[in-house]
Amino acid sequence: MEIQSNFSLKKYNTFGIEASAKQFVAVHSINELKTVLKQNKNEKKFILGGGSNMLLTKDIDALVIHIDLKGKKIIKEDDDFVWVESQAGETWHDFVLYTIDNNFGGLENMSLIPGNVGTTPVQNIGAYGTEIKDTFVSCEAMNIETQEMKTFDKAKCNFGYRESIFKHEVKDQYIITSVIFKLTKRNHKINTSYGDILAELAKNNISEPTLKDVSNAVIAIRQSKLPDPKELGNSGSFFKNPIILKSDFEKIHQKFPEMKYYEVSETEVKVPAGWLIEQAGFKGKRFGDAGVHKNQALVLVNYGNATGQEILAVSKEVQKTVFETFGINIEAEVNVI
Repeated sequence: MEIQSNFSLKKYNTFGIEASAKQFVAVHSINELKTVLKQNKNEKKFILGGGSNMLLTKDIDALVIHIDLKGKKIIKEDDDFVWVESQAGETWHDFVLYTIDNNFGGLENMSLIPGNVGTTPVQNIGAYGTEIKDTFVSCEAMNIETQEMKTFDKAKCNFGYRESIFKHEVKDQYIITSVIFKLTKRNHKINTSYGDILAELAKNNISEPTLKDVSNAVIAIRQSKLPDPKELGNSGSFFKNPIILKSDFEKIHQKFPEMKYYEVSETEVKVPAGWLIEQAGFKGKRFGDAGVHKNQALVLVNYGNATGQEILAVSKEVQKTVFETFGINIEAEVNVI
């Protein structure tokens, strides 16, 4: 475990932004994490997971601690369910594939989401009709100040749409070190309610899909729409799908009858941000080395040497135009640093 100075973070953020850390250390165990926090009590700290949900707009004037805790295990099971614990540094997609290979159900719709397991509860990540909160049992987290461990169960996490306690009440106070999921062993609840999945399965003549079939369908859909960060810098969906009051939506819908939407409650609807951005004319638009992806307007991309500031400027222009066109605010899902 070695602390390095003026360390390049280009390989540690999926946008591929060139930025440096004042100091950098990777930790591979709870004890190493404890030691680093104790020995650098007065240093400003920045906790880094998979680097998939952030946009670096400047160098990090702090000690960057990269959480690289590995390992996964079954901690309990019965005839119907299995409780699986994953360390925070495991790659999310690899963990999803591990659950599918073992015929454990619940995470298959979230295949190919970039990032690490430890950051999934922070965002309450989700895709194709499922979210982390659906299978989440609890997570272990270390208090940065005291190095004490604390368990956060589902109720304590205050999960919402891309929201949790870790983004608000206890932000910057804890480091998630492991997460436990409760998954099905039989009678799997196969969720193909999103049209794209059904269409992909039909294309392959699959009428009774397995967990693997659903995962493969999601992977195929994501690969057709989303660029691989290894080939084109991006962080997946840059914006949240806005949730607005039905009363406001009805007025907007009269003006734009082709606008897509999903009911989320008796009083609210969710509007696809990608549709709004595309209608505002940004899909495939390029501004130097920063731009909006040609296949999925929700995704901002780095074509090579864009700075974080340039990508941020594109995002602000998108937000401004969408609001001027539709009267709807779209928020960034990505953390802007």
